Amino acid sequence: MELRIISKFIEMTYLTYIAIFGAAAIVFLWLRDVRIFYRTGLAGFRKAAFRGVLYSALGTLGIFFTLYMLELLGLGLILGALYLQGRIEREKVWESEGTLQRFFGSVPTRRANKK
Repeated sequence: MELRIISKFIEMTYLTYIAIFGAAAIVFLWLRDVRIFYRTGLAGFRKAAFRGVLYSALGTLGIFFTLYMLELLGLGLILGALYLQGRIEREKVWESEGTLQRFFGSVPTRRANKK
């Protein structure tokens, strides 16, 4: 059993690593949308956060396809999820913030219905 696991990792191509990185980017963007929605309460980021769950699952499915030597199908699913995640309409929340603050989703708290 252990030899099979080791040989599975030896058989991976560079496309597998690209797929893993792409799926990690999908999850990161989803969590960033969740953080922005939690801090602002804007409807566009709420929609992006809900759909991000689906796109993260699609990216994870793409990793599984890539691990089982269907690299092009797996990469297609991941790229499709990234494309669909970028098409969601979101409100403008940044004014003069820097690149690092935008990268991590740091926005001023503007939530009107905060408990």
